Amino acid sequence: MVDPRMYLVGFNMVKGIGAVRFKTLLDGFGNAEAAWNASPEALVEVGLSRKIIESFQRVRKGVSLEQIWERIQSLGVNVLTWDDEGYPRHLKEIDQPPPILYIRGSLLPEDEWAVAIVGTRRVTSYGHQVAEEVATTLAQNGVTIVSGLARGVDSIAHQAAVNAGGRTLAVLGNGVDLVYPPENRRLASQIIEHGALISDYALGTPPDGLNFPPRNRMISGLSMAVIIVEAGMTSGALITASFAAEQGRDVFAVPGNINAPQSQGTNRLIRDGAQPLLNPQDVLEALNLTMVTEHRAVRVALPSDPIESRLYKLLSQEPMHVDEIRAQTDMPIETVSATLAMMELKGMVRQVGGMNYVSVREQPETYET
Repeated sequence: MVDPRMYLVGFNMVKGIGAVRFKTLLDGFGNAEAAWNASPEALVEVGLSRKIIESFQRVRKGVSLEQIWERIQSLGVNVLTWDDEGYPRHLKEIDQPPPILYIRGSLLPEDEWAVAIVGTRRVTSYGHQVAEEVATTLAQNGVTIVSGLARGVDSIAHQAAVNAGGRTLAVLGNGVDLVYPPENRRLASQIIEHGALISDYALGTPPDGLNFPPRNRMISGLSMAVIIVEAGMTSGALITASFAAEQGRDVFAVPGNINAPQSQGTNRLIRDGAQPLLNPQDVLEALNLTMVTEHRAVRVALPSDPIESRLYKLLSQEPMHVDEIRAQTDMPIETVSATLAMMELKGMVRQVGGMNYVSVREQPETYET
């Protein structure tokens, strides 16, 4: 039986087909296989431009999806799409999330408690020390460290998480079958054992400057907060901070010497409203991550009861205010509020501001490769 994800992999190889056009194709044809086999005329009807259709036809004629899928399987790469239970919840919440992810390693439910640590490639001894201390402390407290496998701060953060016995996710600006920079091959192997390499680029995609801003958007999208350790005024880490702010993530910046080029970007972030990171505990306290272990225990120890079940069935992806929930369930507001708080700890519901709640899908299963 043909895996339908194979056709999504094919579309992922077509330049110009991203999240919006992915959705257009699926809405227009019902499934990826039908879209892959569609005529140029049908593709025009759903809104694709002639230029993209020509690009698509070149890819369709030039590749064997079966061979590509076999290579994906032989490398132990897992492919996740929007519809898969294992697709990271935080990432799915951002605007136009990547329609397809390639995973080497494993994504676990506890990776929802993730914090990104990024910064300059030309890290100072001060930045090295801070990145290592912060990543170690967070990892020891059950927080997954997300970064981009780049030289400097990224590599230090990944390595510190591994050394602390924690988990770490590396988001790449190339295919997961390639390691860039090449000197990080050993670190990449360690990350696969203690987390995952993640990319939305097809296998074989080389690193390219244009790939890294979208990569940075994924780094912040996977995380609850972003920490910028050191960054110059033109550092890609500042792009990550900008994406984080747009996505509603907390942004922390490490203050530094006002005369040091590596601290100009972080100091400016603090001036513009980022939270100064003076101690790793600042992050744990701000995000209530001191309770990660307790959060996990609650998910395991407390099964759903009739009240939880009733509230869960009532909620959807459309925000509902707690007063409306109380009115529709005819339960005391104290019961509703307490139950919703417990359900939020379990990951069953999420507050989206102003005491409005939405439901979230069940916790993803472990995806091992």
